[in-house]
Amino acid sequence: MISPRGGRVVQITLTSSSAFYIPTFLAPALNTPTRSKRYFSSTPKAPSKLGRVPVSIPPGVEVNLGAPRVKPDPTTYLQIARSTATVKGPLGTVELEIPEYVNADYDAEGKKVAFTIKNKNVKQQKAMWGTTWAYFKNAVTGVSEGHTAILRLVGVGFRATVENRKNKEEYEDQKFVCLKLGFTHPVELGVPKGVTASVPQPTRILLEGCNREEVMQFAAKIRWWRRPEPYKGKGIFVNDETIKLKQKKIK
Repeated sequence: MISPRGGRVVQITLTSSSAFYIPTFLAPALNTPTRSKRYFSSTPKAPSKLGRVPVSIPPGVEVNLGAPRVKPDPTTYLQIARSTATVKGPLGTVELEIPEYVNADYDAEGKKVAFTIKNKNVKQQKAMWGTTWAYFKNAVTGVSEGHTAILRLVGVGFRATVENRKNKEEYEDQKFVCLKLGFTHPVELGVPKGVTASVPQPTRILLEGCNREEVMQFAAKIRWWRRPEPYKGKGIFVNDETIKLKQKKIK
């Protein structure tokens, strides 16, 4: 029974086919069944695909997990406790900070490190679960095998050399990557500590180091001077980087 604005009572008989066209707010008054709430996915929540896999420690690599402590962080005002994981190997030492809600269990006999989080329903903790695993995996690989980055200089007259600059050294025996990229002056970039630079060819630069973040950050710093452009395909390419060429605009 529905009472319109005029005051008359109108009786509507519904069938299975006509009930679909009744607005939702009239469904309770007409005693029609409402459709249940549907979710986008019915897959149950699963743990991180990477975080739940233990990290194997190769021979000759030592892992030391420190106790959590509060450290000043310039990116946030929150007092977040972090623990420092030190990974030492034949190629060097890498220190990694682990958040307080990520637990690292080191099995000395099995030579494995497993990561877990406190609450799997918190989005930030689930995101940092796999991220922390990846950082730790890169640290183990860096101190045992090392990380590399190959830069390709594509362009007429583009050249690179590794030289010494005694008046610009930040630390003892620092090397400098000197680039000729078509400017009126050569570009000189100091190699950061822990990274080794070599030039097997005039148009190739090889960067090596145990810390992947430092190696790729220095590669990005070199690439910034001549980023690949899409019309002639000139620039500095890192590893397997490619670029799709565009057609020239013809008026």
